[in-house]
Amino acid sequence: ILANQDRIERDLKKEIDLSTSIQGFMQGIGITKAHVEQALEKAGLAQKDYLNWSETELKDFTWTLRDVSKPTIIVANKMDLPHAQENFERIREEYSDVIVVPASAEAELTLRRAEQKGYIKYVPGEERFMILDSGHLTDNQKWALNFIRKTILRQYLHTGVQFALNVAVFKLLKMSTVYPVYDPKTLTDKDGNVLPDVHLMPSGSTIADLAREVHTALAKGLLYGIDCRDGIRLPASYKLRDRDVISLVSASSKKK
Repeated sequence: ILANQDRIERDLKKEIDLSTSIQGFMQGIGITKAHVEQALEKAGLAQKDYLNWSETELKDFTWTLRDVSKPTIIVANKMDLPHAQENFERIREEYSDVIVVPASAEAELTLRRAEQKGYIKYVPGEERFMILDSGHLTDNQKWALNFIRKTILRQYLHTGVQFALNVAVFKLLKMSTVYPVYDPKTLTDKDGNVLPDVHLMPSGSTIADLAREVHTALAKGLLYGIDCRDGIRLPASYKLRDRDVISLVSASSKKK
């Protein structure tokens, strides 16, 4: 921000608001105007003249902006090693204001490979797995699976990998899962595939934003969306909710 001090002052003289000015030179790293506005509020600087900010206030704002725009999660990996629990507790105490997730990537990789080979039934993120073919497992493989079950899954309920991803995407980034479909009655695409795609949309996204994600041509001719659960017609400005199933109606599709 200090490097763009002159730019900010010029913008303010042109009566460009502060959040727009800051977002203008920080959009390249994914910072939006909403991020800036939220950081100003949290730092208690929303109503204070920028030209009167102290050095401490500027530092507080930059740290707040980073926290708002780039939320942090700590994944405490290698929980399968000795003394891991002790280290995990130390990290959680040191970073009490950050979400810390215990994890074992080695355990997750082992389970996924065993599932791919048909030895076990396992869904990433679940707290248990089922051995399907113990006859093809070596003694070392049986020991490894038993170790994962007792040391990781019984204590932490998951390997932590999928859980950390879910926390990052849905809790920290506040993304929503949205399902665009072609036919609002059968919930299929043009080829008859049921719920063929899912899009992760940022909080506050609209039907117009979803259309742009699906195809630029669709966005240009967008008329409205249809909520496939109840058949209600929704405007392009409708804000999407998690697990919405939406049929996008464009001028070209209406002609057909």
